[in-house]
Amino acid sequence: MSTALPRDPNAEILAQLLERVASEDAAALRSLYDLTSSKLFGLALRILVKREWAEEVLQDAFVNIWRYAGDYRAGLSAPMTWMASIVRNRALDYLRRQKAHGASAETQWSEALDDILPGNEADPSEQTLMSQEARHLRICMEQLEASQRQAVALAYLRDQSHSEVADVMKVPLGTVKSWIRRGLEKLRTCLGGL
Repeated sequence: MSTALPRDPNAEILAQLLERVASEDAAALRSLYDLTSSKLFGLALRILVKREWAEEVLQDAFVNIWRYAGDYRAGLSAPMTWMASIVRNRALDYLRRQKAHGASAETQWSEALDDILPGNEADPSEQTLMSQEARHLRICMEQLEASQRQAVALAYLRDQSHSEVADVMKVPLGTVKSWIRRGLEKLRTCLGGL
């Protein structure tokens, strides 16, 4: 079964591949890797700077994608967003381990060092702030015209390109760009006022 894969896959294709990976389809994982690894490697490289570290993190991230593909929920995030968060978390964990190993030449690991190195979890004040920001964003999104709201949501919450948004909404590309630009301007104004 040799199906040609698109150069720039849309979220639907990636979601289908993740669904197949969840059922332990190794060919689907290979296709997912082929389609996304360059972008995900770029993210890891931006965080870690060292190429060999980024390669190791990417490999570790795809092991996690294999293990946890069944946890992916399309309604919560776009596939690339979900995979990018795995890469980001793996990269940050790797940096913390590197700091710990660098410090271990002089100091043995202790519980006190856990407090120095930040964890993945947001503290309660950060969680409260994030939920307030989410509420503000929801209020501002509701103030947009329906077409602007849908275009912005598809572009930024579903991680779709402007041309993909135009295809979904069945309108010209220029119209979508205008809706997104105007929607973002209204959001900036609204969020700045809250």
